[in-house]
Formats: sequence, structure tokens, C-alpha cells
Amino acid sequence: MNSILKYLKATAGPWVAASVFFVGATGAHAQTGGEIEVLRVRPNFYMIAGAGGNIGVQIGSDGVVVVDAGSEQASANVLAEIEKLTNEPIRYIIDTGPDADHVGGNARLAKAGHTILPMARNDRGDIDKLMTNGGAASILATDKVLLRMSAPTGKVAEFSSDAWPTESFSQRRKYLFFNHEAIEIFHEAAAHTDGDSMVFFRVSDVVVAGDILDTNRFPVIDVERGGSVQGEIDALNHLIELAISPVPFVYQEGGTYVIPGHGRICDQLDVVEYRDMIVVVRDVVQDMMKRGMTLQQIQEASPAKPFERQYGATPGPWTTNNFIEAVYKSLAGKKQ
Repeated sequence: MNSILKYLKATAGPWVAASVFFVGATGAHAQTGGEIEVLRVRPNFYMIAGAGGNIGVQIGSDGVVVVDAGSEQASANVLAEIEKLTNEPIRYIIDTGPDADHVGGNARLAKAGHTILPMARNDRGDIDKLMTNGGAASILATDKVLLRMSAPTGKVAEFSSDAWPTESFSQRRKYLFFNHEAIEIFHEAAAHTDGDSMVFFRVSDVVVAGDILDTNRFPVIDVERGGSVQGEIDALNHLIELAISPVPFVYQEGGTYVIPGHGRICDQLDVVEYRDMIVVVRDVVQDMMKRGMTLQQIQEASPAKPFERQYGATPGPWTTNNFIEAVYKSLAGKKQ
């Protein structure tokens, strides 16, 4: 328990006291595997942190569903932690986006798992292997994720083919019924990228949000890969609609748990605050643009100043200025 509280304290900022209460109230427990933390969210649902992006793990008699696979470097440790939790095979890996810290472990985890489909023992064996990812677990994601992980003819793909999604979809909503639970996958177009998904486990009442929600920093809006500030807000609005707050007994265990792409577990009100922060910054930047201010002038004016202590960064891969630039570019490209 102490290790997960240290993790939550390190990521929560001013929310520390509430986060400690939140974990203690759920009866959650942590198991340590090197730098990896395993947190029990529900009786059959776990979050793995410290392996790149956060990972959701649903366990039942049908097998294991993994939402995001973490980084390639951490995949052996992730697999070892899952094997400590259950003897059931991994059946599905669901990718919430195309980033390496979420999909890098796809190949190792899929090969360690087993297809849900029957394998024929006859002359059609090679065809069956082709149709069932060689007998490994299925990797499920939007078609945008598949396109970004693979590459056009003549180009070198960022990921090996055994890490690519074996099942892809283009519709807004995809669903499974697994371990006696409805699982809904929602494609949130133009949020962090154009290929993001949220995964809602309806019986467990857990949503794995991927990088649509990142409690460690301002949202990473990748404009070059189809992300936008309005798409980010729309996705968070949808997440708020899916989640339920523990009303009227707000101090008791209950409500929907939201697992972000990075950082601490959230509830509905946390998501509302995160959404409101982005709306405020968007509106301020939009007003500055209407007054003819350049990107540099807007960045110097610090439109996200009230939120920088909690979410901002000066050095690093995603700074406050990176966020302001992404908001500016997505608003500049929007038709008025």
C-alpha cells in the first residue's frame, strides 16, 4: 500500500489528500515488481502503472483482457505481473492509441496469450494460424492505429508486424462480451490523435481512457497526427457522460473509476475539472487570437498560468508552450 501511495502522491499535486483517501476507501492493494505498480481497482480488475502508459487488466473465466500493453522495454515485467495475478491466458489486447508507451508491449503480451478462436488440426493449419495471429491473443484497435503502426509500401514501419492490431474497426463504437461483462470501445476522433479510444467495462464500472486523460500534464494534443483541442474536449465530455459520481454518498466507496493514460486513478469530478481547465485555456487563447496576437505573443502572455503548477512543465517532451502551440494550431485550422 505504501508504494502505491507514494506513486499517487508524486503525481497528484494538490489532490494528494483526496487521492490517499480514494485508494484507502476502495480497499485497493499494491504489488511491486521493480518499478511497476499493480493496483487492484475492482475484485477482477487491476491497473498496472510504471510500464509506460497505464495498463488496465480484466480477469475472468474467459481469460484476460489487457487495455494497452505499455512499452516494449517493460513488457517482460508486465507479463510477469499478470501471470502473478492469474493462470488464465491473455485473450485480447485493446490499444487506446498508437504511442509506443501504450503499444510497445503488444507483441510480447500477444505471443504469451492464446487466441479465443479454435485452431484446426488438419491441412488448414497454416490458414488458421494466419487468421488467428498465429494462435496468439488478438490485438484490437481503430484502423487509424493500424495505419500509424504500419507503413506504406517502401517505408519502414515504426513497429514490427507482430505488434500491429490484428483486428481493427472504423465505426464509432465497438463492443465485446467477455468474462460476463459488456466491454464498449469508443473511437474518439481528433482528440490526442485521430485514433484514440476509450474502453468502458460496464459491470466493473471502469473506463480506461488512454491519453485522452493525463493527470500528470496538460493534454498532449498531437495536431500532426489529427489531434485537436475541440476533439479533446469532446472526448472528455463523452467520458464525463459515461462516468457516474458517487452521489448522494460522496464519501463512500462508489462511482465510476477512470484510468488515465498516465497518472492517478480519477473519478467523474476529476475529469470535469480537467475538462474545465482545457476549456478555459482554449477560450483565452481564442480571445487572444481574435485580438490579432501571434503564437509567440500568446505564449509570452501565459494563458495557462493558473494551471501551470499542477500540469505545466518547462523542460521535457511536452511543455506548457507545446500545449499552447497545439491549442493555437488546432484553433487556427478550424473553420470559423
